Amino acid sequence: MKPLDALTEAEARPARFVLMDIDGTLTTGGKLPAEAYAALWRLKAAGFAVIPVTGRPAGWCDLIAREWPVDGVVGENGALAFWEDRSSRILRAAYHPQAARNNHPALERIRERSLQEIPGLRAAKDQFSRLFDLALDFAEEEPVLPLEAALRAKAIAEEEGAQAKISSIHVNIWMGTYDKLSMAELFLTRQLGWGGALEEVVFAGDSPNDEPMFARFPFTCAVANIRQYQGLIQYPPRFIAAQEGGEGFAEIAEALLRFHPPRSRRLF
Repeated sequence: MKPLDALTEAEARPARFVLMDIDGTLTTGGKLPAEAYAALWRLKAAGFAVIPVTGRPAGWCDLIAREWPVDGVVGENGALAFWEDRSSRILRAAYHPQAARNNHPALERIRERSLQEIPGLRAAKDQFSRLFDLALDFAEEEPVLPLEAALRAKAIAEEEGAQAKISSIHVNIWMGTYDKLSMAELFLTRQLGWGGALEEVVFAGDSPNDEPMFARFPFTCAVANIRQYQGLIQYPPRFIAAQEGGEGFAEIAEALLRFHPPRSRRLF
């Protein structure tokens, strides 16, 4: 991983789409700092399409698509995408064809086993607003459990035939062969007219559930807190910020914006 000051104009100039994780990437200590939110607006002013790609639930994605300066949001680790129609202001949605609803019997078995076998593990408080996945909280609220607890929950999920990814706060578990990358590419292609040029996409993340994105695109970045997961990530990002969380994301945005001045005051 290189420092951001190693970014060259040749690498930055082709970028058109900026994708980013939310928890631990845009947020710091569970909060969205002013620097990170302002960075989203600056990226929009420079003409980028801005798309969060997150493990957060459908209920959160509804709000994000409506109220944040974004062109859409991919949620539940790739199960869905929400965006607001620019002319009608109507919220639109697309669901991954492989996504199974979270009332699947295997997910209930995984939930019961995980909560019984891992002391302190609990269902995420935002589970009520999820459509497709099961989120198990090991680090969003107290007690914060060691990473070993998340790894055990992931193993249980895989033993039961599910997909599982570890974020900075949750273990996200689902039935179906999809991930952040597959839905992000579908959304970019079908809704935003992306032609498949990998150098046009920038991704910023912070944890193992971002690895499909790191592995796919040549221009990938991480905030500094990714270092705690280095042993779990086979395909690391190319660049790393000096700072953690939202402050690190603002640093990534500024590195990119050095080569992309604002284009218009009309953002939407």
